Amino acid sequence: MAGAISLTQHILQGERQAPQETGEISGIMTQIALVGQTIARDLSQSGLIDLLGSTGQVNVQGEEVQKLDQKANESFVRAFESSEVVRTLISEEMEKPLHIVPAERTGKYALFFDPLDGSSNIDVNAPLGSIFSIHRVLPLTSGGKEPDFLKPGAEQVAAGYILFGPSTILVYTSGKGVHQFTLEPGSSEFLLSASDIQMPSRGKVYSVNEGNYRKWPTGMQKFIDYLKESDSATGRPYSTRYTGCLAADVHRILLKGGLYLYPGEIKEPEGKLRLMYEAAPLSFVVEQAGGLGSTGAERINAIQPKTPHQRVPLVIGSREDVEMVEKFMKE
Repeated sequence: MAGAISLTQHILQGERQAPQETGEISGIMTQIALVGQTIARDLSQSGLIDLLGSTGQVNVQGEEVQKLDQKANESFVRAFESSEVVRTLISEEMEKPLHIVPAERTGKYALFFDPLDGSSNIDVNAPLGSIFSIHRVLPLTSGGKEPDFLKPGAEQVAAGYILFGPSTILVYTSGKGVHQFTLEPGSSEFLLSASDIQMPSRGKVYSVNEGNYRKWPTGMQKFIDYLKESDSATGRPYSTRYTGCLAADVHRILLKGGLYLYPGEIKEPEGKLRLMYEAAPLSFVVEQAGGLGSTGAERINAIQPKTPHQRVPLVIGSREDVEMVEKFMKE
């Protein structure tokens, strides 16, 4: 891929066009790319170096921790434990935010991340991902630390995901379009493979775990039934595609159009997915590509978070499809 633009070059070009940027985001993204390379290497040999299976522990979410979950989280922490610009790390696998020294008082950013999305796919060699979100934080003058980084998704500086599949790709946005980079094994560089991605306003595919159908509110049940009806004028029925990896399913929707849904349930209306390091960063990416991220009732990135591990329902994808879900949920 001679002449291809690397991730670092791409970000630096953008920073040169925005004099207020100081190179800090390019540094953070370079470290995230290195973490992606490390995780890709671990996944490629996981069956050979005793990285498959459970650790026997349960994380703050009440979920069983896989060995690769733990290893991926450690890779993120190691990459930023000496950072001078990232003050705080917030991870699905850590109960409390990790404040970085010496950056605790000088760092300008908080990094939220799901180190290994789709853990149920590990032992069957199916797609996995890492999701990340970067927020600016205020100087530590108010005394409290949590409010400094609990901000709506609309205030993200950058966000994206790394997808580990047939190839390893990194997709990110800094609010100026969505760009995809593919890891080139020979150079160990992420090289630009798609720029300014735009998704269709409607799709033909939906992604959801229909095993939970009877737990959903009536509006969501009726919407899924609607998608299955035959009507050539509206492009129905839609096809179902579901991998069990959020990043992989959203990536398909980003490129092809359609919907990913993880609704709240009648008994658990808050949903399962985490706002700050799953729903918000993916919604930031999708909205930059012309789509929409919603709870079914309100825009994801307008929500003021209350806790680092807050959960929300998620409806994300092509704008017209998401708006149709919202209409069914109101009825």
